[in-house]
Amino acid sequence: MTDRAVETAPTVSEQVQGEHASGPDSGGRPGAPDPTLERWRLVLGAAGSPCLGGQPMSVEAAARDAALDWLYGRDEELNRRDIRTGGSGPSMLATVDWLDEINRLFPKETIERLQRDAVERYEIFDVVTDPDVLRRVEPNPALLRAVLRTKHLMNPEVLTLARQLVETVVRQLVEKLATEVRQAFSGTRLRRPSRFKQASNFDVTRTIRKNLGHYRPEERRLFIETPYFISRARRHLDQWQVILLVDQSGSMTDSVIHSAVTAACLWGLPGVRTHLVAFDTDVVDLTSDVDDPVELLMKVQLGGGTDIARAVHYAGQLIEQPRRCIVVLITDFYEGGDEERLVRIVRDLVSQGTRVLGLAALDEQANPSYDRETAQRLADVGASVGAMTPGELTNFVAETVGG
Repeated sequence: MTDRAVETAPTVSEQVQGEHASGPDSGGRPGAPDPTLERWRLVLGAAGSPCLGGQPMSVEAAARDAALDWLYGRDEELNRRDIRTGGSGPSMLATVDWLDEINRLFPKETIERLQRDAVERYEIFDVVTDPDVLRRVEPNPALLRAVLRTKHLMNPEVLTLARQLVETVVRQLVEKLATEVRQAFSGTRLRRPSRFKQASNFDVTRTIRKNLGHYRPEERRLFIETPYFISRARRHLDQWQVILLVDQSGSMTDSVIHSAVTAACLWGLPGVRTHLVAFDTDVVDLTSDVDDPVELLMKVQLGGGTDIARAVHYAGQLIEQPRRCIVVLITDFYEGGDEERLVRIVRDLVSQGTRVLGLAALDEQANPSYDRETAQRLADVGASVGAMTPGELTNFVAETVGG
């Protein structure tokens, strides 16, 4: 098995196997290759040609093979081992033509995977810096990351198109998280008994439980003698500060994106005042743009060093009521500044009653990569350290604020 199957699995190889059989040229005609063998030929690349028994691929399969080879055929490891996965070669198509081809040949999930590999693995940045390419590309999180990394290279025309891509992806992320935020904060309403009888306040669960003695099995009916209702008066919430400190070093791109989205969803919630601060060796307070995550992300400058202690010190200056404050430090914990100072500041914050939450990742996978020694030192002085999805973080905030 060649590297094409390994490197494109499971997403691309599974889609090739699962989708090809439905293509117009995939079989069902005299002399056509067996569809199963042809799908394996696509997964294995040129090394799988013997499985076709000398028969040529169908027209659509050959086109898919060429599109896959345009991308994965440039793999340096394959070149060193003198393995070729096809015959078209990377130079046969321009990026814009390749995008047109994969949109014609593959399902959406495979297209997103191919685009992600083009940008992140092979650094084909004209996917996000060429205006003709940007007009054809399907917005997805991988391309959002690429825009944030390369926006400093873009001329005004390209930057305008890139911003539209950012807006589309951010809107999708906000819509998804906003539902989780609403669910998390629904617990801030009291459910106490009420004499105000209104249909919208009908307590179904309590009514059924209290009237089970009136169930008539022979009729399969429950007769309600006493209905119960609830009060939906909003619980009084003391004002809390939530300060998100986001490391904007290159390895934290996903966390920067989801921090901006999370801050936007928390903004304006009852009982919560949100701050967002980005840092590398400098500290930039982005709170004024929290309600516009697109504008916020377009201002972020990824890369540079890391001075975590400086950022945490800045957060300490923002705190008004220590026992009504959550400081969320989102970083890989690789301190480029004064680690002893960092530990000391965190210890002081915890001792005054501030909840310090250190997250090695804030993204949909919550897969952390971080300096465990520094993280452990912060945990030893009272910080909670881990990794969360944005939904888990909003649940944590909701439980803390409403508890």
